[in-house]
Amino acid sequence: MSTEKIKLSAQQIYDKLIDEDKILQLTGQIRFYLGDVDIIVKQKDVVGNIIQEWLQGWLEKRKIEYAPSQNTQMPPDFFLDKADRTKNLLEVKAFNRKASPGFDIADFRMYSEEIIAKPYMLDTDYLIFGYDMSDEGVVTIKDLWLKKVWEITRRMEGWAINLQVKQGVVHKIRPGVWYSNKAGNIPMFRCLEDFVSAIEETVYQNPKTHHDAATWKRNFLQAYEKHYGVKIKIPRWSDIEDTYPLPVKKKKAQ
Repeated sequence: MSTEKIKLSAQQIYDKLIDEDKILQLTGQIRFYLGDVDIIVKQKDVVGNIIQEWLQGWLEKRKIEYAPSQNTQMPPDFFLDKADRTKNLLEVKAFNRKASPGFDIADFRMYSEEIIAKPYMLDTDYLIFGYDMSDEGVVTIKDLWLKKVWEITRRMEGWAINLQVKQGVVHKIRPGVWYSNKAGNIPMFRCLEDFVSAIEETVYQNPKTHHDAATWKRNFLQAYEKHYGVKIKIPRWSDIEDTYPLPVKKKKAQ
């Protein structure tokens, strides 16, 4: 019996899940056994972590090459090319499709440092599951997306990028609602360069990273050119800010 693994890109994995495994037509349940008692889990907040473990099992069963990341704090979750861990990076996210995406992209400060040390992290593919769980605990996948980080992130009021901010302290980068064009939704970033511009502006805005702002962009551009062999231009946030309008606040009736 052959144990040779096949090498697939993130796009090929996405296509295989959709076209071959028909994941949008499947149903499942989460069961827990302890002693002589087994139950069907009906708490929605555990589904996201379970889906990531399920995908690892799926990769194993389909004999697809991968290596899990040892750093659970930063993307990616999986390296799809074990020999070259600077490309074919896959991050798995999941959220309750009946609510807005509530997962974290990464800790902001760590991420702003990591993309200078490893600029190829910006090319990570995000495989995102939008799931539903019925009152009986039946899990279905309503949507599956494959996105780059700038395609699922946006600005927010007061900050150049959408963040979890607690008592004035910046914590995590949070996603936007990339799958809806509803009036009032803030648009996602159009490209990598605009996303990096928002990161630079947030490095400047954030008191914990403000002291890095003077050299952050130069260091990033040098690291990117060294890795990819090409120069890119990062616009100033003030030059592109109006491209990403915030919702107009309605005036309160007098």
